[in-house]
Amino acid sequence: MKNFSFANRIQNINKMKSQDFDLVIIGGGINGAGVARDASARGMRVALIEARDFASGTSSKSSKLIHGGIRYLENMEFKLVFEALNERGRLFEMAPHLVHPLRFMIPLYQESRVGMGKMGLGMWLYDALSLFQAPEMHERLNAKASIEHMPAIRPNNLLGSYIYSDAYMDDDRLVHETMRSANENGALCVNYVKATGVNFGPDGKIQSVKCEDQHSKENFTVKARHVISSVGPWTDELGESIFKDWKKILRPTKGIHLTLPKHRLPLTSAVVMGAEKSDRIVFGIPRHEMIIIGTTDTDFKESPENVTTTPEDVKYLLSITDHYFPGANLTAHDIIASYAGVRPLVADGSSTEGKTSREHTILSDDRGITFVAGGKYTTYRLMCEQTVKAALKFFTFEERVTWSKSNTVTPLNPYTSVDAFQQAKVQADVWAHETGHSVEDMRLLAERYGMEGEEILNKYSSDMTYWQLEAAQAIDSTMCLHMRDFFARRVPLFLADRNHGVKHMEEIGTVFQEKLGWNEARLKEELHMLTEYMAREVEWKKHF
Repeated sequence: MKNFSFANRIQNINKMKSQDFDLVIIGGGINGAGVARDASARGMRVALIEARDFASGTSSKSSKLIHGGIRYLENMEFKLVFEALNERGRLFEMAPHLVHPLRFMIPLYQESRVGMGKMGLGMWLYDALSLFQAPEMHERLNAKASIEHMPAIRPNNLLGSYIYSDAYMDDDRLVHETMRSANENGALCVNYVKATGVNFGPDGKIQSVKCEDQHSKENFTVKARHVISSVGPWTDELGESIFKDWKKILRPTKGIHLTLPKHRLPLTSAVVMGAEKSDRIVFGIPRHEMIIIGTTDTDFKESPENVTTTPEDVKYLLSITDHYFPGANLTAHDIIASYAGVRPLVADGSSTEGKTSREHTILSDDRGITFVAGGKYTTYRLMCEQTVKAALKFFTFEERVTWSKSNTVTPLNPYTSVDAFQQAKVQADVWAHETGHSVEDMRLLAERYGMEGEEILNKYSSDMTYWQLEAAQAIDSTMCLHMRDFFARRVPLFLADRNHGVKHMEEIGTVFQEKLGWNEARLKEELHMLTEYMAREVEWKKHF
């Protein structure tokens, strides 16, 4: 695939200054990346700007699940669940290196809101809405079988459980791979470029987007025939900055997650907790490198930049987990890290945060902009296709015909098709033998990159450590410009390593220094920004 690096960023900015674009997309999370991929695949001229790092907002702060959303059945949101389960199947094919099948357990107790009978009906409906195409159908277990399946679960008053299938994924890397695919199609995408406003023409329609390079502080404009807003929880903020008559559409809610070492909570599958007397659900999710506990769901009135994990958030999630796994004796000291994000839910008048719909909204304004907000991560591809179709209404009939066909169900990366991914897992031991890297490292490389792992090994020095290979790949192929972005959104070091990958800082820093031309002072500054970021993310630990 084409490079997507710091050098490409400079080239793309220069092109943005001089070219006209059919679409200018503001926001580089999953929806922005998906719209860029869809529109560029149709043949449209596309530019995308992101004020921070790609996926730095909500798109890297999810529960990292690809799922239909079993609890949405209780809200009668059958269409949403059907779409999500259909898209789940597509994502298994599009990105097998990022989306992995996972079994989930829902334990039910005498005091649970939902009994075994009603939950059983929900399970059959869930499988039916997936057209019975789940990796495995659901199972019903009695109390004894449930304890055999999950020995650590609380046995008191346990009625039984249901086991069903969904998936876990790497949310940040899904954005990067989607962005790379858009880049491959010819879209010009850049990070650390902020939209500061728009220029209107004599007809009252948007002509261009005002931009500021957050690195050089240079101001420039990008000419746009139409603008797409995909800024998630910043939607109302952007809307108010453009239109005086903007009416707020969001009900932002805060969600936080905790990460644990796998040995501290022996989960044999994912577990659905908190289904007692509230409409909140808390997941315990075992992944290849860590366990994630989350999430909370509370209204959040502040700017999304200010979202943080509080001691109260941590206590809440620990109390739920302790209720289900009292023998684990988890404390705050067991937690490796946390992350907090803001969901851009669309206000629908619901009585609680949990009841607020996860449906997305697409709003087009005749002044030349289309807003997309809300929605589930799982349905991003479909949302983006619908967003582009909404924007096409502003173009001529001939152009709509020319750009009518989109094919975004193909693999995001040709090196990670289902067949290529399986081939890489077979080849991993051979790579270890040929390169001298450990078998463990090469299996991890194959798991994360498919057959692109072979390209990475051929492209970079054989003297590089595993994490140096990761850094080089991130810089050259995901426009990674800062070390904090690498630790936070390219690899799981911060979230999964007990010491947040600190012992690898020096070796990774040498790669950034060489590739991005940093002097010693700049490297020192980057390391300082990284340590500050880490301290800020786990500041709540001071209270325990």
